[in-house]
Amino acid sequence: MSVIESIHTDHGATFGERDGRTIVEHFGRPERTHRAVRNGVGLLEMAYGVIVVEGDDRLEYVDNVVSNRVPEEDGQGCYALVLGPQGGIEVELYVYNAGERLLLFTPPSEAEPLAEDWSEKVFIQDVDIRVATDDYAIFGVHGPHATEKIASVLNGAASPDRRYSFIRGTMGDEGVTVIRTDALTGEESYEVICGADDAEAVYSTLETQGLNAAPFGYRTFESLALEAGSPLFETELEGTLPNVLGLRNALDFEKGCYVGQEVVSRVENRGQPSRKLVGLRLDGEAVPASEAAIFDGDSSVGEVTRAGESPLLEDVIALALVDYGLESDELTVRVGGEEAAATVTELPFLEGSDRSDRLPEYP
Repeated sequence: MSVIESIHTDHGATFGERDGRTIVEHFGRPERTHRAVRNGVGLLEMAYGVIVVEGDDRLEYVDNVVSNRVPEEDGQGCYALVLGPQGGIEVELYVYNAGERLLLFTPPSEAEPLAEDWSEKVFIQDVDIRVATDDYAIFGVHGPHATEKIASVLNGAASPDRRYSFIRGTMGDEGVTVIRTDALTGEESYEVICGADDAEAVYSTLETQGLNAAPFGYRTFESLALEAGSPLFETELEGTLPNVLGLRNALDFEKGCYVGQEVVSRVENRGQPSRKLVGLRLDGEAVPASEAAIFDGDSSVGEVTRAGESPLLEDVIALALVDYGLESDELTVRVGGEEAAATVTELPFLEGSDRSDRLPEYP
């Protein structure tokens, strides 16, 4: 459920669902809003599940489970994964050290089962794990003027400049935490966290005070992220080996053992995974479906993960998983009963004011 659904309704929102949670799809004319975010700054209510981990052993416990090293310093965070025994991604999460507790942001439907699973595995450690999704509102601020926007409304602190770092301050009379995020839209990006009771006031401040921000929904977020070359959980990450995605920002190869580490390390040491993530630009106006087959001549070499028409490039673009050793840049994609020519394109498709931290990197 959206924390400020009544405000979105007043703005003329069309609602949808992502991962079991009500979200704003758009406020009308999502392509126009897409351009507004690329040229200025936009405001989005984010959909996360939130887990709070407390107790003296909280750092050690979470660090032993996830793929990245949990920071020990208050005000710092990281992007990490929970992997299965065969190395496939089961959950993505942002881990933030908030002093006496850790805050974990997960896909909405993953918070409850993850907290329950971890709680069942706590034995003698001093660790308390609980779901706190309903306690918070989280707003994304994206665009080339996002830093200027945050500076125009944040009292008591300067904007954080390191990714995954955060500061505390106020907006109006409400206390907030502001995180510098990983630029999934390819633009400067922040997330503003506040208590659910303060959500309407904070949203109003972000929208109308200082530099105005254009409200946008998840349809625009996803088109921005596609142009930026950012793989997302439901379409690329879930079930995939992180090496295949070149998702090195989520991996610490120096830390101790966690579930799935052996597989990830073995693929890393081998020097190449079986597949890789690439960008495609397609001829024509037809948009291929997820899992559409990709061919090099008569040979099947991969599949589309997601595709759409780029509002700025005015081309159909796609992310795809293809054979790692593929050398040809000219491919064909099955679109319905037809085949469309496609050209392998370096990611991101479009350079913005920042670069996504999920752009693939391979050894």
